[in-house]
Amino acid sequence: MGNCVGSQPAANANPSSTYPNSHTKGTSRNCSNGRGVSATSNNFSTPLSDDAHLNGEILPTPSSMKIYSFADLRNATRNFKPDMVLGVGGFGTVYKGWVDEKTLEPSKLGTGMMVAIKKMNEESMQGFGEWQAEVNFLGGLSHPNLVKLLGYCVEDNELLLVYEFMQKGSLENHLFRRNDAIELLSWDIRLKIAIGAARGLAFLHTSDKQVIYRDFKASNILLDESYNAKISDFGLAKLGPSGGNSHVTTRIMGTYGYAAPEYIATGHLYVKSDVYGFGVVLLEMLTGLRALDITRPNGQQNLVDWLKPVLSQRRKLKTVMDARMEGQYSSKEAVQAAQLALRCLEPEHRKRPPMEHVVEVLEHIASMRKPKESK
Repeated sequence: MGNCVGSQPAANANPSSTYPNSHTKGTSRNCSNGRGVSATSNNFSTPLSDDAHLNGEILPTPSSMKIYSFADLRNATRNFKPDMVLGVGGFGTVYKGWVDEKTLEPSKLGTGMMVAIKKMNEESMQGFGEWQAEVNFLGGLSHPNLVKLLGYCVEDNELLLVYEFMQKGSLENHLFRRNDAIELLSWDIRLKIAIGAARGLAFLHTSDKQVIYRDFKASNILLDESYNAKISDFGLAKLGPSGGNSHVTTRIMGTYGYAAPEYIATGHLYVKSDVYGFGVVLLEMLTGLRALDITRPNGQQNLVDWLKPVLSQRRKLKTVMDARMEGQYSSKEAVQAAQLALRCLEPEHRKRPPMEHVVEVLEHIASMRKPKESK
């Protein structure tokens, strides 16, 4: 498969906000082992160690996914035409394409089911390791709040992934509105998105093989036409601790502003490191402000450092809530959501709540207004 070079920050990450040491310059992985991808195993959970990434080993994948030829996906995207581009990230370019709803075979333009096809740039620093992580994790996990990976292609130097299409795009685009055509998110919709994303993380953390997502942020939460949230981009995911260990030690990778303090300081990755990232995103949803924004005044550029002290002050809380949601929530709802964010952002990972508890609290907040509506 040619040479694939070392990993870089996640797709969609702002270069100014990612870890400066999150890729290994000059490290290459020779992926030319000629074995292809085995589609005979139903086990997604082969350990994805850093060594496996560096050696470029192709690991077993579930048989339920469709294996495409490069010609198939070229046809599905009209030869990867520029007008078919949905977005560009660190991994490569994402194109829209069409496949038959039942067989998943490529179909004519505008017929069948629309899909998102991610094509790795040959010069991409993320390359093979993150492509393999996507196949192994998303290919073997099924949950309403995880983006569905339908198939993949590995042919010569080409690495591609085929996903279900998410009509509303990312939470990031809606929260921070890159253009005026994007709809504003109401309080109720934000709660719905938070609950969906929390359920997705809770599922990962409680699955047979604990999965640590490692890069939870607004750009990795995608929305379908009904604003159901689905976690995407598993390129940095890791299997959780085993053999009685409490954590996984790994290279520091991810995005500034979202990563847990213990991970940045030590490289020790815990399941509850994801809970911290969730707390950051919840704070973004409450305030409508980015986790990291160097255009803000000094002392306000890091959202958590700036606003964390305010979250416990009922009187000041209203002043930092997103003004675009004014009148859509009660003070009690806002206070409970802020308290939850504060607990998720605890500096000590042991003090953060498990994601199952986060889901329960969010569902309770969402249920608070329902009796009023029925009345």
